[in-house]
Amino acid sequence: MTNGLSPVHPECHTLARLPRIPAAVFVNLETNALRGLEPDVTLSTLKHLTLALAVAAALSACQKAEPAPAAAAAAAETPKLVIDESKLPALPRFTLADLDPNSPICQDLNAHVNGKWLAANPIPDDKTAWGNFNILRDRSLFVQQQIVEHAAAAKNAPGSNEQKLGDLYRLGLDEAKLNADGIAPLKPTLAKIDALADGAAVAQYLQDSFAHGDQFVFNFFAGEDFKNASQVIAYASEGGLSLPERAYYLEDQHKEIRNAFLAHVERMLVLGGVEAAAAKTQAQSVLDFETRLAKASLTPIQGRDPKNQYNYVTLADADKATPNFSWSRMLAAEGITGVEGFSLSQPKFFAEFNSMLADVPAANWQAYLRYHALNDAAPFLSDAVNDERFAFYGKTLSGQPSEQPRWKRVLGTINGNLGEALGQLYVQQAFPEESKLAMQALVANLRGALKARLETLEWMSPETKAKAQEKLSTFNPMIGYPDKWRDYSGLAINAGESYYANVMAAAAFENAFQMAKVGKPVDRQEWGMTPQTVNAYYNPLKNEIVFPAAILQPPFFDVNADPALNYGGIGAVIGHEIMHGFDDQGSQFDAKGNNANWWTDADKSAFKERTSKLVKQFDDYVAIDNLHVKGELTLGENIGDLSGITIAYDALQRDLMDKKVALIDGFSQDQRFFLNFATIWRNNMRPETLKVRLNTDPHSPAMFRANGAPSNMDQFAEAFQCKPGDAMVRSGDKKVVIW
Repeated sequence: MTNGLSPVHPECHTLARLPRIPAAVFVNLETNALRGLEPDVTLSTLKHLTLALAVAAALSACQKAEPAPAAAAAAAETPKLVIDESKLPALPRFTLADLDPNSPICQDLNAHVNGKWLAANPIPDDKTAWGNFNILRDRSLFVQQQIVEHAAAAKNAPGSNEQKLGDLYRLGLDEAKLNADGIAPLKPTLAKIDALADGAAVAQYLQDSFAHGDQFVFNFFAGEDFKNASQVIAYASEGGLSLPERAYYLEDQHKEIRNAFLAHVERMLVLGGVEAAAAKTQAQSVLDFETRLAKASLTPIQGRDPKNQYNYVTLADADKATPNFSWSRMLAAEGITGVEGFSLSQPKFFAEFNSMLADVPAANWQAYLRYHALNDAAPFLSDAVNDERFAFYGKTLSGQPSEQPRWKRVLGTINGNLGEALGQLYVQQAFPEESKLAMQALVANLRGALKARLETLEWMSPETKAKAQEKLSTFNPMIGYPDKWRDYSGLAINAGESYYANVMAAAAFENAFQMAKVGKPVDRQEWGMTPQTVNAYYNPLKNEIVFPAAILQPPFFDVNADPALNYGGIGAVIGHEIMHGFDDQGSQFDAKGNNANWWTDADKSAFKERTSKLVKQFDDYVAIDNLHVKGELTLGENIGDLSGITIAYDALQRDLMDKKVALIDGFSQDQRFFLNFATIWRNNMRPETLKVRLNTDPHSPAMFRANGAPSNMDQFAEAFQCKPGDAMVRSGDKKVVIW
C-alpha cells in the first residue's frame, strides 16, 4: 500500500516535490502521486517514484482554524451548497451482471469478476489507468469541483479558506492570462540561475531555494526520528532524477526513453529562452548530470530497506562530509535552530553531490537547474510549456493520449497546497457520520481477529508474540478526517498575482510549516492524507492506520451492504494496513514507532523463510512482454494483501456468528467476500505505464493482487469447490502462509 509513488501522473500538479516521511516505511493501499492511478503531485516528482505517498504526507493537520465572524457573515450571503449527485460518476458497486461465466473462477478470479467490465470500459484518453480507484477519484474530484466553484462564486471574507480556494481556482482556470504571461513569472528565477558562477554560488542558491520550498537535486524534509519516534528531526535524502529510477539512465533497454528525454529537455530549454544550438548542448549536459546522480542512487529495492533511509549525523560531521555544502547554513536558512543533527540518509549520494559542486562546470549546473525550474513550473505557466512537459511525461513515458481537463489539474494543485482547507468542506458534504461509527466497529473486529491469530501462531515464540501483541494494542486508527484541522491563516492567496506566484507562496508556506516541526514532539493528530483522497495508509513511525473519507464508499464500504461485501472490501483494506505493521518493513519498528528489533533470531528466520515463498510467487507472474513482477520490490504490499484478507476473513466469521445471512443472488457470504475482494482491484492500465510501474512501484499490478492472495487460501478453494491443480489453488511448497 505504499504511498503512493507511481509512474507519472500528468494530470494533477503541486510544487511540493519533497517526501515528508521516509518512503521506505510510509505505505499506502494504492499507488498515488507519482506511482499511482491518479496521483496528486507534479510529474517533476517522478524522480521520487519510490517516495510517492510520502509527498501526500505534507498535507497534514496543524491547528484547528476557527471561522472569523466576517467569514461567517459572508457565508450567510451565499446560498448553501447542495451537491448535485447527477454530475457524479455512478458508484462502482459489485454486481452480478459483471461476472463472466466463460472465465472459470477456479482458474482466474480476476477474469471471472472483472474481465467483462474491463473489456467494456476502455481507459479514457486522459487517464493512464481505469478501474474502481479511478472512478472513485473522479467522483471525489467532481464533488470538489462543485465545492470550489461555489467558493469561487461566493462573497468570501478576505483571508478565509473559501477566499483562498476560490481565488487559486480562478487563477488556475484563467488560460488566457497564463498564455499571455508565457514564462514571464519564472524569469526572476531563471535570471538567478543564469548568474551562478561557481559551486559556492550553486550551494548558496540551493540553500535559498529550499528555504522557499523550491527543492532541487535532493530532498529535505521533517519526519519522525527512526530511533526516537516521539520527536521530529530533519532528513536529507537522495533525489534529483527526472526519469523513474536509476536503471533508466544506465541500462540499454531504456535507451529510447533516454533519447526521448534528451529531445524533451532541448525543447523545454528553447521554450525557456535558450538558443536552439545551445539548448541541444545543454540537454546533453542535463542527461550527463542526472546519470552521475543515478549512479550514486539506490535501486527501488534498496530504497525499501529502512536502514538505507536513516543516517543520523551531527551538524559538524555533516559539514565535514560535504565540505562544499554547509548543512549548518542550510538548517539556518530553514529557520531550524537548537538541534544537534539530522539524518543525512544516503552518504554515497551526498558524497557525489559534494564532488559535483567542485568539478561540474557552472554552465552544466545552470543547464540542470534551468531545466528543472522550467519543468517544475510548467503546470503553472503557458500551455506551450505545460504541453511539452505532458508530451514527454504523459504521452511518451505513460502512454496517456491526452491531458486531463484544466479544472482537474487545478484541483490537483489545490489539493497539494490547500488540501485540508478543501477537505474540511468535502467532509461536510460527502461523509455521513454513521460511516465513521461503522468503520470503528470493523477496525475493532479486525484487531480482534489478528489478536486471536497471533495467540495460536505456531512458528512464533511466546517472547516475540508478546511484542507483536503489544504493537497491535497500541495501533492508532484514524477514520474519515482529522480531529483538528490545518490552520492556513498564514497563507495569502493574492488574486492580483500570477498563478505561479501563488503556488510558490503556498510552497514557501508549506515548507515553513514543515520545518517548524524539527526539534519538537511529534503531533500524533496530524494526518498524511486529505479526507478527499481515495486511499489508505499505515505509518510505522506513529503506528497508525488511516482511512480517509473518500475511500469509504462502494465497492469498499457501504453501511447498507451485507457483511461479506464490507469485509471483502474495506475489511481487507483495514487488514492490509494493519498488517503493514508486520510486513518485512513494518516489522522492523516496535510499538513506539522506533526502528528497533523485537524479534528473536529464530522467529526472524522463520518469517524470512515464509516471505521468501511470496517473493517467488510474484516473481513468477508475467505482466507484459515477458516482463515479470519484482517479488522483492512488491513484498511489503503482497504481505499486506495476503495477511490482510486472511484476518478480514476471520473477522467476517466472527461477525457472522451472531447473524444468519441467507444466500444473496445465489452466493454465500464466503463467496461474496472473495468476489468483492477481486472487485476492488478492477483495473486497466496502459502498457507504457505498466512497464514503468514494474520497475518502480512497490504495488503489484492489480490482476495479481486480485488473484495472488486468494490462491493461497483454503477458504477460497472451499467456497468455490476448486480442486488441486486449478490455477487458483496453490498447495505444498507453493502455498504461502505467514500470519
